[in-house]
Amino acid sequence: MKIALMDSGIGLLAAAAAVRGLRPDADLVLSSDPDGMPWGPRTPADLTERALATARAAAAHAPDALIVACNTASVHALSALRAELEPAVAVIGTVPAIKPASAGGGRVAIWATPATTGSPYQRALIRDYAGAAEVTEVPCPGLADAVDQADADAVRRAVADAAARTPREVRALVLGCTHYELVAEEIRAAVGPSVELHGSARAVATQALRRVGAPPDPGAAPTGRLTVLHSGRDSRLSGQAMSYPEGNLLQPVGFPG
Repeated sequence: MKIALMDSGIGLLAAAAAVRGLRPDADLVLSSDPDGMPWGPRTPADLTERALATARAAAAHAPDALIVACNTASVHALSALRAELEPAVAVIGTVPAIKPASAGGGRVAIWATPATTGSPYQRALIRDYAGAAEVTEVPCPGLADAVDQADADAVRRAVADAAARTPREVRALVLGCTHYELVAEEIRAAVGPSVELHGSARAVATQALRRVGAPPDPGAAPTGRLTVLHSGRDSRLSGQAMSYPEGNLLQPVGFPG
């Protein structure tokens, strides 16, 4: 079994680590686009072209499923990716965890990139799944880039800025960008321990395994291999990726060959 993941940068690490934890025997293909990142400021058409190129590089390795481990790409390019790759490859988008975060009602915040915040896609998810919860959308300029660069000072500044714009009464916080899950502890420290954080990594990993008919088996032998692609080129996990626990979780697994 082989699961591919794609993103502009290292935001795919959280979902990759979740897949690895659920199925240590699964081969992983991580396809990112350092030549074209960040994707957020691009036009939807341009972003879709970059996403398609990144997905094609992954698809060349014949995965059973492709996780679009990027909220912005899921907003703008998911239909194009599915049209090109399915049914040969199951394509799984990343959806912000609005429904579980809103289940208890009250005040909920969604931190997301400026490109995703306020988008018709996110507004539709709020309308369909927030129920009686009062939702505040909080754009987080610069946070995804800071995570990609593993710039701790920039991460702290961006997190502090978003926290200052988040209502104090918030009960739950949706991490609406896959990058944000890599700095969940910094976010938790900024918003307070009483705020529940809701990411998407484990849910999307579980969905990918369901789509390929492979139930979770965390006790499986850790035989899965790792292929890393940077803008289509064979590569290795970057130093920035290895600065996060999720990157280190993947490191003991073999590289292509």
